[in-house]
Amino acid sequence: MKKVIFVMACRTVLLCAAGWLPMLGACSGGSGAEGRPQAAPVLVAAAVVPDNGELPAGSIPIIGAPDPAAGAPAPGTADDYLLSAYSPAPATAPEPAVFPGMAGTSAAGALEETPEPVLLARANREALYVSPRGSDNNPGTSDRPFRSLAKAARAVRPGTTVYVAPGTYYGGFRTNASGRADARITYISSTKWGARIVPPPNSRSKVGWDNRGDYVDVIGFEVDGRNWQGGARWTHGIYNGGSYDSIRNNHVHHIAQKIGCTSGGGAAIGIDSYYRGVKSDAIANLVHDIGPAGCHYVQGIYVSTSGSVKNNVIYRVAEAGIHLWHDANRVIITNNTVTESNTGIIVGGGNFYHTKGPNDHTLVYSNIVYDNKMGISEQGRTGKNNSYRNNLVYRNSRFNWSLKNGLTHTGTVSSPPLFVAEDANLPNLKPSRSSPAVGQATATHAASTDFEGRARNARTGYDIGAYQH
Repeated sequence: MKKVIFVMACRTVLLCAAGWLPMLGACSGGSGAEGRPQAAPVLVAAAVVPDNGELPAGSIPIIGAPDPAAGAPAPGTADDYLLSAYSPAPATAPEPAVFPGMAGTSAAGALEETPEPVLLARANREALYVSPRGSDNNPGTSDRPFRSLAKAARAVRPGTTVYVAPGTYYGGFRTNASGRADARITYISSTKWGARIVPPPNSRSKVGWDNRGDYVDVIGFEVDGRNWQGGARWTHGIYNGGSYDSIRNNHVHHIAQKIGCTSGGGAAIGIDSYYRGVKSDAIANLVHDIGPAGCHYVQGIYVSTSGSVKNNVIYRVAEAGIHLWHDANRVIITNNTVTESNTGIIVGGGNFYHTKGPNDHTLVYSNIVYDNKMGISEQGRTGKNNSYRNNLVYRNSRFNWSLKNGLTHTGTVSSPPLFVAEDANLPNLKPSRSSPAVGQATATHAASTDFEGRARNARTGYDIGAYQH
């Protein structure tokens, strides 16, 4: 049955068979393999994917696996679920981020970031398992895993970790279950970027992964929108409508590339206020090749609520690498690297859902914004308490800075970042040892580790951007 959804940017009404989903376009426009290699299973025998994203049992047998009609598929091995390519768990959880004037407040008043992936997985009390060799008729144990994330999502409860073995999985599903502050739900690819989410045949959803639950962590997945097979094209890689969630360590790429440029928009990662979601994080994700060239409605990381955006590497995005709009406020944007996009960072508010704005008390610290058309731009309704410190902003062809309300930026580095290798299809955006970004960041609100999970060294100084040299 078709249902009506409201497009977030301009309240345009569209019909979609995937259920209610506000789309993350921005009316502000824009002025003007890590980890060990894994062989992806080959999937055959296409089937229409239902609204919940789960495939009918036996409809997609894997070459080399037993015929589902002959009995349960061969179980995975314990090695399939060993966490690999993540940083070691810290001895203790990181200190919560605190906004100016809010010291000592709890999650009800300020963002509390989720801990590192390994620590999250260890903290949870029970586990479910998903594998390409599994079956959704299984109980989800390590020796009898589920086949789909959609099935696991219906079996979780607060405190569950879902370990997903390396392999290829169909996206277009929704996760609705919520955890609690003391019992988060964690979905984690056991090998970082080893579990690959791809479009299904005849996709009925425009979203690779649609999460509506609270206290949920989505960690270490690759979301690859290249291989469209029919039906709806993906306009969103990961959409998050819940509260106190974390989208962390994912590789989201080639999303919304062959779509019409409409105000329905799109984003690689969207953190949204439409369902009253608040205080969620996008941390250490790799985002690239997002949207059709020249389309101002498709973003890299899009935030329309409170939260944090830290340690992300973003390049080749149609509009903004990082875009705040709608009800965005009190967002911490630190240590990101944004390049080769139309706009580096947009801080703005407008087309409000549940507030009257403005976007205020947003902190933009220690980011590299380089070689875009526009650098860091305030748009729409913004307040007088936004702060911009210790950013490297350089060679953005139209302008480097465009701030409102008489605001100024401090500690800015205006020099080339001297990346290890920027002129490549797969650039290495680490700062070289001679980079002016080295040691010039502020430690205020910075994550304790960098994009690769390596500790930032306070003795030699924190580096600007997503990487510590």
